[in-house]
Amino acid sequence: MSERRFDLRQLGVEAYLYLYPLVTMEVTRRQLTNSAAGQPPGRAPMGQFAHIPAFPSADFKAVVRPNFDTLYSSAWLDLSSGPVVVSAPDTGGRYYLLPVYDMWTDVFAAPGWRTTGTAAQHHALVPPGWSGSLPAGVSPVKAPTLTVWIIGRTQANGPSDYGAVHQVQAGYAVTPLDQWGQPASPPPFEADPAVDMTTPPLDQVEAMRAEVFFALAAELMKIHPPHPTDFSVLARISRIGLRPGESFDPGQLDPKTLAALDTVPKAAQDLMTQATPRLARVSNGWSMNTDTMGVYGNFYLQRAIVARVGLGANQPEDAIYPLLEADADGKPLDGSSDYLCHFAAGELPPADAFWSITMYDEHGFQAANPINRFAIGDRDRLAYNSDGSLDIYIQHTSPGAGREANWLPAPAGPLGITMRLYAPQPEALDGRWNPPPVRRIR
Repeated sequence: MSERRFDLRQLGVEAYLYLYPLVTMEVTRRQLTNSAAGQPPGRAPMGQFAHIPAFPSADFKAVVRPNFDTLYSSAWLDLSSGPVVVSAPDTGGRYYLLPVYDMWTDVFAAPGWRTTGTAAQHHALVPPGWSGSLPAGVSPVKAPTLTVWIIGRTQANGPSDYGAVHQVQAGYAVTPLDQWGQPASPPPFEADPAVDMTTPPLDQVEAMRAEVFFALAAELMKIHPPHPTDFSVLARISRIGLRPGESFDPGQLDPKTLAALDTVPKAAQDLMTQATPRLARVSNGWSMNTDTMGVYGNFYLQRAIVARVGLGANQPEDAIYPLLEADADGKPLDGSSDYLCHFAAGELPPADAFWSITMYDEHGFQAANPINRFAIGDRDRLAYNSDGSLDIYIQHTSPGAGREANWLPAPAGPLGITMRLYAPQPEALDGRWNPPPVRRIR
């Protein structure tokens, strides 16, 4: 039987999508860990927590669609020298989440309010192939890769609550197992001048030529092995010189293959752009992305898209983010109109922790408003109707003094609205509950 002919460009696109999260994680790691701790906030060297101490201000533009529910704590960990113990304090019932991501962007552990409770706890992240014993009171968690990323979230009920949140953040700690029980002693830090600290990681990745992208990905696969279920895609992309444990040598490829690979980055990026709107079901104008998030299996296109638009996404069981795409009439929302979001009695967002609705402009940034309110939710002093229903007024100008408790201020132009449910109940995940339509009232 003759050898099957393969579409080289298609194989290249498959390889690019498969490897995109791995490369994106590495470029992100290099930038976020190439600063002294807290300079700026949210960045710290490997092996240290970096904390965000406050919600973004109205003029903050560094990250799109930031939340106003939790404060972040981030840590990149190197497990090549052995296990690292991640500790959390007793939060007294306060919601928190410490999801841990492997270098392929899968969540492989998520200590916190929903899973392990809020008592003080210690978890040892154990590298592949390690064998040994752990101290009493330290639970093992097997890590798939030698580098992992923790993106912690701690519930914050407004600026007046920051002090209590900071106490919790101060209790998060990472300790190499061989230093357990000893005073913390972070290693000396020296910045790498070769790291691009200004270009966003996404832009760096998508500007790479195919040869550079695949060469970096091949070196990363030597350190961070593919998942056991990746056999099929690995068999296919080996035909263009990509094999785990081996360097990528474009000099071994024929001119036809090299020419095909040159077109791959743009083709794959275009495919991600086209496919993004189709990956979530839409109900009542809300995009409900509740499937294949945080743990992706062999859904490589979804994994790549999430790495592109929301690196570090949670598992749906921990949080979901309904995105409002259109009003009840199917039209885009604009601040020139007034809108009403009406929750019938018994139909409030089903979240075991809490929920919120956040307002952004068309670019995903918060907009200044007279009452400095960027989000509204069940932790606010909302005014419920006599029958237990709830009205949220979404508009540019005040709905009147008697309704301002339920007012979500909107910018003057196109609107971007995201709902968040923390620890959503099953009916929010399986489609039995969906947010209500948002109706134009003026």
